[in-house]
Amino acid sequence: MSASEYKHILRIAGKDIEGGKKLIVALSEVKGVGYNFAQVITQSLNINPDKRVGFLTDGELREIEQAITNPANAGIPQWYSNRRKNMDTGSTQHLITSDLDFAASNDIDREKLVMSWRGYRHMFGLRVRGQRTRTTGRKGGAVGVKKVKAMPGAAPGAPGAAAPAAAGAAAPAAAGAKPAAGAAPAAGAAKPAAAPAGGAKPAPAKEPAKK
Repeated sequence: MSASEYKHILRIAGKDIEGGKKLIVALSEVKGVGYNFAQVITQSLNINPDKRVGFLTDGELREIEQAITNPANAGIPQWYSNRRKNMDTGSTQHLITSDLDFAASNDIDREKLVMSWRGYRHMFGLRVRGQRTRTTGRKGGAVGVKKVKAMPGAAPGAPGAAAPAAAGAAAPAAAGAKPAAGAAPAAGAAKPAAAPAGGAKPAPAKEPAKK
């Protein structure tokens, strides 16, 4: 094939693929087609898996798409299909792209509807296939303990409130204590009134004159 017939981008089963990729790698990019399934397709159609996708002819592309949608016609065993013995029709199919997502969502909804154990696990977002959950899958909900810092002006029972209370209690006690003998009065303190000389009693206060 000449360089003029080379396709830079082509579409296989609804997927845009670069023409410079190998065929087996390009087929693996289609949702629902794995590496092993792509290798079986190339062997059954007798196409070189290392061939660049851009050099494929229109006939080869058509055969590849038919083999992906209907593997039985291409001579591929049924156990390679991803939808064996469908519950609704009983047929064996191979689903790709959006059909695969739609079938998977329908299966999950049916499990939830019949209230099976798998449906319960799907509803609560837990592991379904028997994996351990003790150390893995720890997403959502409360994990661990969150420490809260004490805010200023917190209640007395809150942490950090004991220190201000102790400091406030020490101040009144110091204010009511008697000064030691010979100690100088504190600055700004009121001086006591002088006692009358000779032990005389102070004169009683005069009552106001009645009118």
